[in-house]
This record gives sequence, structure tokens and C-alpha cells, in this order.
Amino acid sequence: MKKAFTTLALFCVCLSLFATVKIGALLPLTGGVSAFGDLVKKGIELAHDERGTVLGEKIEVVYHDTRSEKTEAANGAARLIDKEGVIAIVGEVISGNSLAAGEIVEKKKVPMVSPSSTSPLVTQGKKYVSRVCFIDPVQGIALAEFASKTLKVKKVTVFTNVEQGKEGYSVGLSNYFMERFKKYGGQVLQVQYKSGDQEFSAQLSQALSYGSEAIVVTGYYNEIALVAQQAKSLGYKGYILTGDGADAPELIQIGGQAVEGIYFTAHYHPDAQITTVSKKFVDAYTKKYGVKPSTFAALGYDAYMLLVEAIDRAKSKDPERIASAVRSIQNFQGATGIITIDSNGNPNKDIIIEVVKNKQFAFAAVISANSLK
Repeated sequence: MKKAFTTLALFCVCLSLFATVKIGALLPLTGGVSAFGDLVKKGIELAHDERGTVLGEKIEVVYHDTRSEKTEAANGAARLIDKEGVIAIVGEVISGNSLAAGEIVEKKKVPMVSPSSTSPLVTQGKKYVSRVCFIDPVQGIALAEFASKTLKVKKVTVFTNVEQGKEGYSVGLSNYFMERFKKYGGQVLQVQYKSGDQEFSAQLSQALSYGSEAIVVTGYYNEIALVAQQAKSLGYKGYILTGDGADAPELIQIGGQAVEGIYFTAHYHPDAQITTVSKKFVDAYTKKYGVKPSTFAALGYDAYMLLVEAIDRAKSKDPERIASAVRSIQNFQGATGIITIDSNGNPNKDIIIEVVKNKQFAFAAVISANSLK
């Protein structure tokens, strides 16, 4: 009897040693926005180094590459839950993909925290989808405030990616910018493009004929860099503004000298060390990777840390309890700032404006979220 008890005890110990908490990471590691996914992954890896256990068990991060595609984002969410057995997911990175994945996690009742999907629709009406980044209405309004009040421009041309549809990042950000900019008496010409376009001469000719003092490109780093190059080759001398889709080193690698002076909204800059965690994060990231962290790395770090904190507070591996815990988090000290998640799964955060200067992303300004209401 004693031997049987000892064997059982050893068996239980062995089980505890191998027990894991599985968290999924649904990221675009290949494809059109793979630079974002790679940066978020670096942030997650650093966070996992620092906090690799919860509820007394080791955390296993299971990665799935969405290939920057909506369909694969949905398929990946289902696979992570059904095949891998994850109890929560960090992801996806861009809004269209998070919308696709969000439909899956809602049905399966598993929480997902997006590092950087900014469309309001990502969390709208959702119980299990939250985020650690600001939303497009906030950054669109902030960009309009900066253009009108700081740069003093009156006429702009807005480049909108219509291929993403009305629920996509570009269309939403364009609309929020234009609505606020027009309230300040600004004039707007809107032109269209599609993902993967390489040639923008027709739209740029319209912008130049319109007398644009600023060109606003709501999209991602590839198209932004190409628009900047072609605009400069046509003799454009005005400002180029964009959203957080510019915030990847590839913008400078692709655009070179042409992207110097571009202003964009950002969630984070390493020089804006807002919380006690901010400096520690910069030091740890720089030591691990040899470079200062980008916005997407910081957001990946915060998404993972906040999700693990929610699991700890839930004191359970039950996904529904974890989802509730996510939305109860207040004044969480993140690398990107102080995060309080509201009942809709959105944080209230300040907006940072960055500028490309001497081939680097430089801090330009901070706009209080409270001033944008």
C-alpha cells in the first residue's frame, strides 16, 4: 500500500513537471506585413523570458503564421484552439486579420488580445477580443489635430486602400482623419489605391494639381515608402503623414532618403519612458537583440504580459474566466504606458507622434487622449 502511494505521488509530481499553460501567438510571420509579425514575436519572446510561468506551470507559446492573410488568420485561430489546446491567444497584428480571427474566438469562447489592431470593429460587440493599442478614431483624430494645429496645413490629399473594404484599417483611418480635419476648415481630396500597388503617379498627379500641403497615406510601410519615393521624384515638397502602419524599420529600408520627414502616429517610442516598466523593457530588449525596441515589439510584450496577468488574476485556465479578467485590468504598468482595459476591450492611451529623421524614428510630440474627446 505504501509503495502504491509513493508511486502515485511520484506520478503526480511528474505530471506537474510536464504541465504547461499553452498560449497561442497568431502572427503574420511571412507575407506582406511580416515585418510587423516579426517585431511582435520579438516582444513576446522577451516577455516570455521574463515571465515564463503562471499558476505554477510553465507557459508554452505556440506560434502560427497567418501569412498576412485573413483566411489563414481564421484557420490559424481554429487550429490553435482545437488542435493545440491553447487557452488564450496573442494576435492578430493587423485589423482585417484580427476581425477574421475574432469571429472564431468568439464562437469558441477563447480570449484573444491583439497587440496592434486598431480598427474599432475588432472589439465591437465582442466579449473575448481585447487589445493593448489605441483605436483608429483616436489616432485619426490625433493626426488631424497635429496636421491642423502644429503643421498648420489646410489642403491635403488622402490615399486610401479600398481593397481592404469598409471594415479595413485604411478606410477607417482615412474617414476619422478627414472628419476631424474638415471640422477645422481643412480641404480634402481623397484618392484610392490597392494592396500591392507599385505605381502611384496618377494619384500623385492629382495631389499636386490640387495644391496639397500634405499627403496622408493610410496604409502600411510598403505602399507608404513607394508613395514617398514617387512623390519626391515628381518634385513634391510638402508633408507626408501617416498612421501606425508606417512604424517598421522596413519603411526606411525601402524608402531611403524619400521617407525623411514623414510624420506618423505611434503607440510607443523608447525615448518616451512613461512607466517604471518602460526603461527596464528598453534595457532588456536592447541587451537581447542589440537594437532599441520598436512599437510593435513593445506592443507584443505588453499583450503577452497583460494576458498572463489576466490568467494569474483569474486563478484558472478556464478561457471564459480569463476573458473576464482581461477586461477587469486597470492601471497595468506596460512598456507602452499605463493600460486600463474598458468594458469594450479597448485601452485609453496617449498618442505619440514620430518623425523620420537621419534614418531613425525620432520622437516628435505626444498628444493626450483626453484632448481628443
